[in-house]
Amino acid sequence: MSDVLDSPGAERSPNGANSVPSPTNPIRVLIVDDHALVREGTRQLLEQDPAIEVVATAGSGEDALEQLAVLSPDVALVDVNLPSMSGLELSRTILATKPAVRILILSAYDEYAYVAEALEVGVGGYLLKTASTKELIDAVRAVYDGVFVLDRQVSKRLVRRRDAMSPTIGSLTPRETAVLELLAQGRSNKQIAAELELGIRTVEGYVSNILGKLGVTSRTEAVTHAISHRLVNAPNHDDFN
Repeated sequence: MSDVLDSPGAERSPNGANSVPSPTNPIRVLIVDDHALVREGTRQLLEQDPAIEVVATAGSGEDALEQLAVLSPDVALVDVNLPSMSGLELSRTILATKPAVRILILSAYDEYAYVAEALEVGVGGYLLKTASTKELIDAVRAVYDGVFVLDRQVSKRLVRRRDAMSPTIGSLTPRETAVLELLAQGRSNKQIAAELELGIRTVEGYVSNILGKLGVTSRTEAVTHAISHRLVNAPNHDDFN
């Protein structure tokens, strides 16, 4: 099952209202998966809803970008495990070049690292391939409407991980603490790299480690959690100027 707006404990990311989907004005979906049978099966499942139209399918990230150059889908349904370019790399590229496209990750993986990176990228939802037809259709509709969707199994696993973690300053190295302080001041990875004289990839690694140690899934959540637990000082307004 998945957490959506109408479900208990669901999270919402509202934005501009979309038109109401219908058979004459369907939600246009692009399916990206490297298995032809999965692509076709997913198409058949989605098109059980007359208000959803699969406008194209792609077997790789490169194929998907070619489709996106000529099509304007409303939702891209993306697998994490793709050849050459990962689904998360593809998602990052889509959001940078086609920000109006909503992205729903459909994956066989429920590992924390995949989910955390997907949320950091800014996808509209993360659903496991064990989802039912109704859950899949509901998720596509929700993501189209700007509602964040997280597979309930994944959500429970994240909560268990967070509860098991001890968010204390002692769990962070001095360098990670320094990075966290700069995150709290609103610095970007590039700015942190320049200030600490580190490579951008090194900073990305520290940020990933911080998220894992604090048991959170985004920079914003890490900062909020760190301030509330007094791991860093609350930033002054001048820090963001």
